[in-house]
Amino acid sequence: MNPFDNWKHEPAAVMAALCLLLALILAVGHDAGGGALGWFANAILPLGWLIAFLAAAGQASLAGRGLRIGGLLTLAAIIGACAPLAAISLQVRQGGVIGFAAPGVWIFVLGLGFLVWRALSLLAEAASQRNAPRVLGILVPALFGAWLIYLWQVLVTGFGVPSVLLPSPALIARVFMASTGTLWADFYQTFLKSVLAGYALGCGSGFLVALLVDRVPFLQRGLLPLGNFVSALPIVGVAPIMVMWFGFDWQSKAAVVVIMTFFPMLVNTIAGLHATQAMERDLMRSYAANYWQTLLQVRLPNALPFIFNALKINSTLALIGAIVAEFFGTPIVGMGFRISTEIGRMNVEMVWATIAVAAVSGSLFYGLLALAERATTFWHPSYRQ
Repeated sequence: MNPFDNWKHEPAAVMAALCLLLALILAVGHDAGGGALGWFANAILPLGWLIAFLAAAGQASLAGRGLRIGGLLTLAAIIGACAPLAAISLQVRQGGVIGFAAPGVWIFVLGLGFLVWRALSLLAEAASQRNAPRVLGILVPALFGAWLIYLWQVLVTGFGVPSVLLPSPALIARVFMASTGTLWADFYQTFLKSVLAGYALGCGSGFLVALLVDRVPFLQRGLLPLGNFVSALPIVGVAPIMVMWFGFDWQSKAAVVVIMTFFPMLVNTIAGLHATQAMERDLMRSYAANYWQTLLQVRLPNALPFIFNALKINSTLALIGAIVAEFFGTPIVGMGFRISTEIGRMNVEMVWATIAVAAVSGSLFYGLLALAERATTFWHPSYRQ
């Protein structure tokens, strides 16, 4: 069977091969100049681009012949081809990218994008199979995130975007490494104090009030409409009031977090408690079970997916609420204070470094809750193979 017969079934790999071949043709014979950089470009870049082209062609030819071989080929090509281009694209002048194969850089990036698309498709398909290694479930989003960061770096550098508009990831990383002490103090003030305290109080009180509402039905008609009203209040209006009530320290930010997390937990818990089917309740009555026995053994376990849904939603709301609340008054520390101060000084790199800390901490917090949900609700249909 002719391997080229499979090409029509692999449009991403075919497009990658064509773009990379065109970029390689443009690269041949292009003078990168003298010096170490020029020697590196003339000697190494064509080899890396040739490997990328051969891997793309191999992907098209190996259609349906094994995810493992194709995935390894593509990943090796991406790693081997990205590094040389990154080394060259970091060299920027007024007219754009200097160095080797400038006419073919953007064609190469396009071809590399098709290659990444094909690789991630292979890995996602492998991760969805039964008994697939768990590392594949982490590898797909990690590689996709790395590709977006790489693309961000190449585009910002290649088009010469001023750092005041959008700094490159490399510049943000340098500022991050030089300001770890300041960023840790901000993280401790905002996340470890305001967010965690307000999150625990808001979610805990929302859960307890939901049990009370379930026990006293008339509260549901009076409290839930009030909850919808309070949840619609703008945070920019609530935050200054909380600062006036509780002061400029972390307590006022925790109070804002409590307001933002209380009613999502209340509404989701009530919905979960009402999700128990009538047959299950009748079975517990036939066993002469009282209200609390039915609640602990049947209704609360059934409500766990709803409760964890509220916990995950509140994990992002809490961080957003604490950061925004710090715009309206705080000691000279905190993520919100750092963002508002540094943006006024046009120190955009520090602002992005702070945003990166907030994004990573919020993602890790959400991930821990997702792991806890999987460990306690493994019986739920969404987790069954």
